[in-house]
Amino acid sequence: MVGGGAWGTALACLARRAGREATLWSRDPAIARSIAERCVNPVYLPEVGLDAGIAAAADLDGLAACDLVLLACPAQAVRGLAARLSGDGPVVICAKGIEAATGLLMPEVLAEVLPRRPIALLSGPSFAEEAVRGLPTAISIATADPERGRRLAAALASGAFRPYWTHDLLGVALGGAVKNVLAIAAGIVEGRGLGANAAAALITRGFAEMARLGQALGAELETLAGLSGLGDLVLTCHGPLSRNRSLGLALGQGQSLARYMEGRRQVVEGEATAPAVLARAARLGIEMPICAAVDAILHHDADLDEAIRALLARPLRREGE
Repeated sequence: MVGGGAWGTALACLARRAGREATLWSRDPAIARSIAERCVNPVYLPEVGLDAGIAAAADLDGLAACDLVLLACPAQAVRGLAARLSGDGPVVICAKGIEAATGLLMPEVLAEVLPRRPIALLSGPSFAEEAVRGLPTAISIATADPERGRRLAAALASGAFRPYWTHDLLGVALGGAVKNVLAIAAGIVEGRGLGANAAAALITRGFAEMARLGQALGAELETLAGLSGLGDLVLTCHGPLSRNRSLGLALGQGQSLARYMEGRRQVVEGEATAPAVLARAARLGIEMPICAAVDAILHHDADLDEAIRALLARPLRREGE
């Protein structure tokens, strides 16, 4: 596992429950040592006892002999860390986002950096804190080779952790990216006290935006309506553990982005993903008004109430458009 955050740590525990050996590398050596020696991640999962069999890698070269590498780092760090990997086994991306500098989805980034290594993507409705406690969790694993997908699912599955495989890498990657932007919008709705009707409409119309962009890119609607799309959207918009929703909630209550992010170590992926999603959509002529409103509030000093009024004033149209 590359990444000693909450999700990388949880995946290491899940691999152990599935009967696999697990080695974790963290950019913070103190976290890796604490997981290996004291069975606790003192920064990201301080109250959760971890599997005693998780080993710590001092550097990324220590993962070269692993049969499988799971990249559980922030999306904007995927390119740099992938370029430092050695070995020839499959690499499973566990990051959700779009690379801000290029507008590429995570599989597209790895195709550039590691063109000769098999690539897969793990995504879906999965709070690390719940998965590591053994609560039921279902996710998607996407890979171009269905047989490899079956093998990866079997390698990671345990009693309460259920992977489902698909060939649609693009759909899984897009769902995991766009839902983070929409979750910020859901938090704003809640923080502004706009009610349950508005929250339901936000998720529904937000999914329509995700589906429009996904289908224009060649993703399959079945994937977008599955675990890694609609499933993750529902969780991230409603779940109290969602960092993107929490940011939106703070914005809706009048806090600034800078103030909210002050002193936080965990990345809020939707903040960097919003402009990248819009740039990708613009090239295809796809309208994404909710994502555009989130980006305007985050990065262009848009007045929050005015952004909401603008959304409500959009022309009436047939549902599905």
